[in-house]
Amino acid sequence: MHPLLPLFAVGLDFLFRDAEPWPHPVRLIGGLLDYLEKRARKQSRVSLLTAGWISLFLVCLCTGAITWAATHLPLLGLIFSLYLAYSGLSLAGLLFAAKRIAALLEENREVEARSYLGMLVTRDTSPLDRRELYKTLAETVSENLNDGFVAPLFYLLLGGPVLLWIYKAVSTMDSMWGYSTSQWRRLGRAGAKTEDVLSYLPARITYILTVAAAWLWGLSWREALTRTPKQARNMESPNAGWPMAACAWAVGAGMGGEALYFGQVREKPLLGPGERAWDQKAIQNLFRISLTIGVIWTILGTTLLWIAV
Repeated sequence: MHPLLPLFAVGLDFLFRDAEPWPHPVRLIGGLLDYLEKRARKQSRVSLLTAGWISLFLVCLCTGAITWAATHLPLLGLIFSLYLAYSGLSLAGLLFAAKRIAALLEENREVEARSYLGMLVTRDTSPLDRRELYKTLAETVSENLNDGFVAPLFYLLLGGPVLLWIYKAVSTMDSMWGYSTSQWRRLGRAGAKTEDVLSYLPARITYILTVAAAWLWGLSWREALTRTPKQARNMESPNAGWPMAACAWAVGAGMGGEALYFGQVREKPLLGPGERAWDQKAIQNLFRISLTIGVIWTILGTTLLWIAV
């Protein structure tokens, strides 16, 4: 892998974002998962739990093999490498969508903001008021800092586009199947547990990067550094709490509390200072932190890769 590939990939991410008209590998992975789900639910020879692990193996094998073959094609391999590296990152798209929702809230267009936010999150956004909309937006941005950027870039640096897309395959499987409902609990367990393992280090790197970004912007970096670990360990997910709590403390606004998922109310652990609600100023500070994390991680990763190569 060329040491400048991550830098060019991030540049394309900010230039084109998700490039909707282009074919995206996640859609292909999603189609494969839909097919495997239908096969898993129709057969009776193995349990759904076992079918989930078999599906995970097949998705990772197919994704890795196709990515390796594409990136090793004569003449076209470098182009495919760049495209696959770029399409595996989604920081610019995340910030673009989040800023659009924040702008709608600033213009008091809460109905539209609620609709757009519902496309980004799995929870039910219909009962959310203005304060809850800001908080939910902050939660999804901070969590996806890791899932959509820090972790994919980590695996790109570690093993090129092949390892990046194996991670993305696991992450996609977790996003589609990893729900703790009776319908998905057994089938989605393999993807959820594997994603927990793969995101362990990147989530903690995101925490450190958040502290660094908060320091650069003169925000509450000491609180983010010292208070995040204790709160992060209270989360059901072993990884989601690290970027979320760090962002909450850095900005100085609370996360967590009641949330509606699939018609059921869940009480999520409180993160950050609970006494301050999210508003336009807080969400703009979160956007600054997110962009700064993108810059720091890209420069640091490219530098380390250049030294290693």
